[in-house]
Amino acid sequence: MNQWKIGDVRITRVIESETAWDGTMLLPNATAENVRKEQWLYPAFADESGKLKLSIHALLIESKGQRIIVDTCIGNDKVRPAFPDWNQMHLPFLQDLQKAGCAREAVDQVICTHLHIDHVGWNTMLQNGKWVPTFPNARYLIGGTEWDFFSRQQDEFFKAPIEDSVRPIFDHQRAELVDETRKLTEEVWLEATPGHTPGHFAIRISSKGENAVVTGDLMHHPIQCAYPEWDDNFDVDLAQAKKTRRAFCERYADTGTLVLGTHFATPSTGKILRHGDAFRFVAA
Repeated sequence: MNQWKIGDVRITRVIESETAWDGTMLLPNATAENVRKEQWLYPAFADESGKLKLSIHALLIESKGQRIIVDTCIGNDKVRPAFPDWNQMHLPFLQDLQKAGCAREAVDQVICTHLHIDHVGWNTMLQNGKWVPTFPNARYLIGGTEWDFFSRQQDEFFKAPIEDSVRPIFDHQRAELVDETRKLTEEVWLEATPGHTPGHFAIRISSKGENAVVTGDLMHHPIQCAYPEWDDNFDVDLAQAKKTRRAFCERYADTGTLVLGTHFATPSTGKILRHGDAFRFVAA
């Protein structure tokens, strides 16, 4: 569990899992040979064999009396046969959230940067054989463009998490469709970053002259700062995603903005710096 202060805003990272992946499962160009060339990735973001270290975690943002959960990981009891490591998990995520000082009943808002399988799971929990909102007093903010796209999908990769982790939120009247103009508080707001998915959001935080941004999956790993035009196997629109990644790096490079990578391994935060015609990510 990590914690940061951005002015008056407190951010706590609640980890569901953290491991090393064969990079080519995510980024075809992230071969072990190519990863090992990037010595700046070690030891935080890659291991000696050239695998990419990745994390699945949620962020608890406390701002202006609001407790906001950003992305809700994979979740327990979810049937995911195509992903054996994620299938019907039983992990202590809610206990860890409690240790962070936030009972699930105390969450005010939940925002999903997008509606992929590893960002919506803890939206719901299994109770008496039915999926119910994990955070019963929260408003769940769902991108309208995301919902338009994902609610119509029939492919199981897209459909299963919608059916057990998003649609029940609508059924319980806890969901609200939003766009990038939505402010969560005066210190926290949404930023449109399409490409990975059609209605993907980043989350901006600003308080007392200090700034931070949560990436969502506009990038999965810091190596994408160095290679923003590399293909990403999970991007819905490859061309748009590449434009969004580069624009994101251009916008925040050398500004002192703390970047919180939604899948970046511990310490998961850092700053983007210009490096030639691309960028580097320096852990902080």
